Amino acid sequence: MSSISDPLRLAFLGCGSITEGHSRNLRSLRHEIICSYASRDASKAEAYRRRYHGVASFGSYAAAIEDPRVDAVLVAVPPRFHLELTLQALAAAKHVIVEKPAFPRMDDYRAAVHARDRAKRVVLVGENDHYKPLAVRLRKLLAAGVIGEMVFAHFTTLVKKLKGADDWRNDESMAGGDAFFEEGIHWLHVAGSLGPQIVPATIRGYRPSVSRSDSRSGDVRAKSMMVAFDYDNGAVGALYYSREVPSLLRGVRVSKLFGREGIITFESNGVFVVVRGRGLPRVIVPGFGDIRGFQAMYHDFLRAVRSGGAPEMSLERAIEDQRLMDRIYEGLGRTDK
Repeated sequence: MSSISDPLRLAFLGCGSITEGHSRNLRSLRHEIICSYASRDASKAEAYRRRYHGVASFGSYAAAIEDPRVDAVLVAVPPRFHLELTLQALAAAKHVIVEKPAFPRMDDYRAAVHARDRAKRVVLVGENDHYKPLAVRLRKLLAAGVIGEMVFAHFTTLVKKLKGADDWRNDESMAGGDAFFEEGIHWLHVAGSLGPQIVPATIRGYRPSVSRSDSRSGDVRAKSMMVAFDYDNGAVGALYYSREVPSLLRGVRVSKLFGREGIITFESNGVFVVVRGRGLPRVIVPGFGDIRGFQAMYHDFLRAVRSGGAPEMSLERAIEDQRLMDRIYEGLGRTDK
């Protein structure tokens, strides 16, 4: 293992679109994190190594996990395989970032927590939305009381973005569930982490019928969900999620937080925040440099590895999201998501 002052040597397990996004965001951290790539296809791993200036490529996930030059792995394969690779990496004394959703079942989280504690390594769940400037700014504004007591929360994340027939997300046994489980969990996290006193106490999901017309494109998943919840501070909220409803201007989505002394209006992707409440009205641009929060997430991971502490997006924090998700699907009358 490298010393605390050396760059972290991180191996990606999986070479798909998720790894591409991470690799682009890691360019600014290349002096702190050195990357390598593993795939079941050795030529694909080598192509990623060359494209993103990695130091090594591996023709199997096991080869990367077993290599003593690797300090940590990022599990970037379909959720069905997350637990197996996480446990293998921890058994090999590697730190782990596991993509979100981390695991399909609560028992998987318990197994990962046990393995993490036994290995005395860091496991971060890759919920980059927790770290993005928009989410950080919303938490600060609410903590400062700029809109007084919150009354309503309205979250909108709509876009028509269908998957092809060969996309693994169409297979719920691979993805862990439908589109809301596999991708909407990011917004469930944002809605459920506005502050220590703003936590959903009750929650219920409502899913519209599945469109038959989308089957022509090959996307056969359920792609929409409306979630209603009561916060423990007395506020109520709703989350509208869809990957089959067109968004305004092909990308703009507007959400709002309503308080007894004002309103926070924000573009759901994080482009802008408009605050009308205590003090003068103002427009805030949370920040474009790390708009999706990946760099902040990696800084937190590095801090945890070097200090031996827990990351903000620990397994325990992800378990809170999983509990909410389980209650949503139990309310639909099914538990297989």
